[in-house]
Parts: sequence; structure tokens; C-alpha cells
Amino acid sequence: MSGHWLPDPGRWCAACNGDPALAALAAPAEVCFALSDDEHSVTVTVHDGVFTPGGDAPAFVLRARPQDWRAFFSPHPEPPYQSWFGMRMRRDARVQGDELVFAQHVHLVRRFLDHGRHLLGATEPETRAAQPDRGGIRGGYVRITVDDLDCDIHYEQAGSGTDLLCLHTAGADGRQYHGLLGDPDFTARYRMTVFDLPGHGRSDPLPAQLDGRYSLTTDCYASVVLAVAEALALDQPVVCGCSMAGEICLELAWREPGRFSGVIACEAAEHVPGRRVSWARHPLVNQALFVPEWIYGLSSPTSPRHARDLIWWQYSQGGYATFAGDIDFYSGDWDARDRLGEIDTGRCPVVLMTGEYDYSCTPEMSRRTAERIPGAAFWPMPGLGHFPMAENPALFATYLSRALDHIGV
Repeated sequence: MSGHWLPDPGRWCAACNGDPALAALAAPAEVCFALSDDEHSVTVTVHDGVFTPGGDAPAFVLRARPQDWRAFFSPHPEPPYQSWFGMRMRRDARVQGDELVFAQHVHLVRRFLDHGRHLLGATEPETRAAQPDRGGIRGGYVRITVDDLDCDIHYEQAGSGTDLLCLHTAGADGRQYHGLLGDPDFTARYRMTVFDLPGHGRSDPLPAQLDGRYSLTTDCYASVVLAVAEALALDQPVVCGCSMAGEICLELAWREPGRFSGVIACEAAEHVPGRRVSWARHPLVNQALFVPEWIYGLSSPTSPRHARDLIWWQYSQGGYATFAGDIDFYSGDWDARDRLGEIDTGRCPVVLMTGEYDYSCTPEMSRRTAERIPGAAFWPMPGLGHFPMAENPALFATYLSRALDHIGV
């Protein structure tokens, strides 16, 4: 592969072999793969945890144009070049060969690519973000009915004042908001509530989740949020959510405008195709490795590494096919193109905000959606990605404060 932007393969493999975390992940792996710009290629073989340059018959090849590889290996990549998956979704990049083998080893591929970028001058942001003060968080369970079945939902609250209900992303849980629940500026003004959807975190699973049939629908999702808000006696809360939770915020503004003081839809658009993937529930793919890799690059590379790694870790803990079932809603069942124009922002103010590094729901997609909702506001969030409340809570707090001020609470 041509260009000074590509590290020397020997140094590249040596850097991988000097990474004890990567060595642990690669220990049982036996795979050969390559990178190519269609004219030049670099091949690497992994054997018993050791990376070596070269090899015969790669199982799969990551192919992209030279200019795209150059942008990817930049020390400061612009969106969507922070991630191979981002480049694949939004640029002319593809996997050639056995995609099953790729999905089985994507955790090694990502770290291999990261080491290449570091050799070319990329640096990580601060290793750790400030630890949130969880001392004021109180929690418990509340019982709701889902599809005529009782379901115990785990919730957490902090602070006092205007109710602010925060909804987690697909396959995750309320821990994503601990950075805000420990923020004294917010807890002094708002009674903040987070809860885990059925089968997420510490909430009871639904029968369909126990046997792999789970597929979240718009009707079910909306009914769960409304039931939890009622069970906890939340008084005209503002609802904030990211990703699929941002989508349901828009749905709630349309369905129940008199129930909420406003909605803050982050990383949301009227329709987000292209995120459902069979590997998220494939029996030959380790869900605890593939799913967190599928979402890892959606965060901003400028967010603290430790925070991004915690997002990865929390995503590795989801129940079987829970993430995949949520994505059935996020990138399938959810399609509000026929009704968003009917939202009455006079009754329920709407704010949309999207991180600049989100390649799943891009800022432009959210902007176009806001333009279709009379009276809705939109602004991008520079320096953030798809999980703003978790990847950089302090920075997200500045954008969230602006949204709450706009709503007037």
C-alpha cells in the first residue's frame, strides 16, 4: 500500500505484540487478514496471540481507496474516519472475503488499526475522565405491565426539582447517565430519573428475551416509557434520550404532547437505515465482543479513552440478542416520516442535538428531521459522538443545559 501514512508492517506488528491487553484477546486466535487500496496491500497473520507480517490467502481483506486510508490513519481523523465501521458505512470501503471470520475477529482488527494510527502520531485523550459522585443516587424497583405481564423495572434517581427523565441507548442501561446523576449543577435543579428497559441492566426480562425472539416495537417502547413515568409519578417531565431513545422522544412528543414539558432527542432522525446486522445475534459470533466493537467507533476519538472503554464494557454485558432486538426498532420499525410534521411544539417543545462524530445518525440527518418539525430546534455537538452522556458527561452537560434553557425549565 502506497503512501507515507502507512506504518512499517514490522513495527506495526511489534507494537501489537507489546500490548498485553491485545495479547490476551488474541491468544486463542488463528487468522490471516489484509488491508488493501486495490493496488497495494499489507497482510498480517495472528497465531497464538502473536502478530507477524505477511501470510498466505487472507481470510478477509479490508478494502478502501488510498485517500480514505490516508484519512483513516490521520493522527486526528475527521468523521467518519475515526472508525473502520464508519468508513464502511459512509465511504467507499468494504470487506472482501469471509465476513463471518471478520465478525469473529473484529476486536483484533480494530486494535490492530488503532496501533497503526498511534505509530503515525495519534495520541489518546486523557486516560480517565473524572469519576462521578454516585453517593446521591437512590434506586429501587417499580412494577409495570408490559403486554399483559407484570415486569419489575429498575430505576435510579438523584436531585430534586423539575423532573428530567433520561433514556438509555440500545442494548445498554441507565448507568450511561451516572455522570449526570452525580453532577451537582443538575441535581440542584432537576430530579433526574433513569431506568433500565425490560431485559436490560437490572430490569426483569420479557419472555421473548429469554428465548431470543425479542424485537422492540415503537408501540411497546412508548408504552414502557409512559408506564414508568406514571408509576414513578413524574410530573410533566422533560424526556431526554440518545439514539433509539432519541427516536422514542420524538414519538412521545407526537403521541402524548400534553404529558411532557418537552423532549430532547439526541442522535435521532426520522428514519435511520443500515444499522441492523446479522452478526449481532449469530450463533458463531461472540456477541460480547462483536456488539461493543460494532458501536465503539461511534464515540468521538477526542472523548476520554476510559469513558469509551466503559461504554464498550457495558455493551459486552447485554443479554443474548437484546441489542439486536433494540436495533430492530432503531433501524427498522422506527420510521416517522409520515407524522413528524404533526408534532405540536407549542404543547411539547422539541430539541434535537447530535454529536459530530456520529456516523450512524449524522448531524445532517438530525438537522433535516428538525426542519420537518415546525418550531423544533437543532444544533450539533462538536467534540461528541453517538453516546454523549457516557463518553464525555461534562461536555454533554453544556449542551444539555442549553437545551433545557431553550425549553424553559
